[in-house]
Amino acid sequence: MKSELPCIEDSRLRRIFEKVKGGERLSYDDGVTMYRSRDILALGYMANMVRERLHGDMTYFNVNRHINPTDVCVASCRLCAFGKRAKDPHSYTMSMEQVWDVAGKGYAEAVTEFHIVGGLHPELTLDWFCDMIAGLKERYPAVHLKAFTMVEVAYLAKRASLSLRETLLRLKSAGVDSMPGGGAEIFSERVRRIICDHKIDGDEWLEAARIAHEIGLKSNCTMLYGHLETPEDLSDHLARLRDVQDETQGFVTFIPLAFHPANTALSHLPSTSGLNDLKQIAIARLMLDNIPHIKAYWIMMTPAIAQIAQRFGANDIDGTVVEEKIYHDAGATTVQHLRRRDLLHLIRIAGREPVERDTAYHPVQRTESTFTVVV
Repeated sequence: MKSELPCIEDSRLRRIFEKVKGGERLSYDDGVTMYRSRDILALGYMANMVRERLHGDMTYFNVNRHINPTDVCVASCRLCAFGKRAKDPHSYTMSMEQVWDVAGKGYAEAVTEFHIVGGLHPELTLDWFCDMIAGLKERYPAVHLKAFTMVEVAYLAKRASLSLRETLLRLKSAGVDSMPGGGAEIFSERVRRIICDHKIDGDEWLEAARIAHEIGLKSNCTMLYGHLETPEDLSDHLARLRDVQDETQGFVTFIPLAFHPANTALSHLPSTSGLNDLKQIAIARLMLDNIPHIKAYWIMMTPAIAQIAQRFGANDIDGTVVEEKIYHDAGATTVQHLRRRDLLHLIRIAGREPVERDTAYHPVQRTESTFTVVV
């Protein structure tokens, strides 16, 4: 790696580059400066420097299966095209047997993870979800269950008249192994009032994550961008995630999520550009010095942008997915799944070395029909 930044148009980034070279933590103000900068190549160069310092040439992926048990939701978030009212003739709610059947269809390629999220259903109880998880664990004991956003947990806790800790302990006892990072959206109160006022606020999301980490449940974390946020909102969001990570070390991966406006109440907004997607990846890698992994979620930003992102700070491209509903309901035009061989090919032609992982980033050794996790 060269010791000098070879191409820099924005002089404000020179001081930040010196910090990055020295391994010094960037500040909230540095984050705002980077978000206001248009020098995407300089940002990408710095982020790639950090990425290669941490992970060398490796790009991780996993063989996973998304399961969305229901799209019925009591919330009416303006950002969402997935959730529907219970009386909507196009809504659905799986039975437990259907959930287990869908999981089995994804098991054909020996998945290592089920990723389970859904709507805030007015009738499905904490007991129902615990039974669903226990049934999955009984049928697929080798598969890691990454289930329920902080928003879902808070909703289930309220309905069951339990604390967040009690609710999380019950879900963990049923078989939940870790948690996804959805529902964080953007922590700015001003923006949340407009795009997702039916959800818990940013402080409550962070508190749920903190408690999950305290009881031994690792999680991912996310940030939704490309709607009504400002550079200040974005930098604040990353700084607050970093503060919780300093306390708990429980966040495994950060995933920036591009807002898809189609079929939402915010459909008048433009979609994000590839340059903005890469910028979010790069700044996240530079700001989140204590979160090990940055994921370029191919299903949202397209496989091609996810490939380029592997030179802009990302070291993960997500997994096979099998069937994704939430972002496709909002107009995503990517395919809904890729096979393992497709991911290997994408990573290799991007010039990186593919490493199949489990949810905890242990390498996976695979034969035709089985896998072994190398701890």
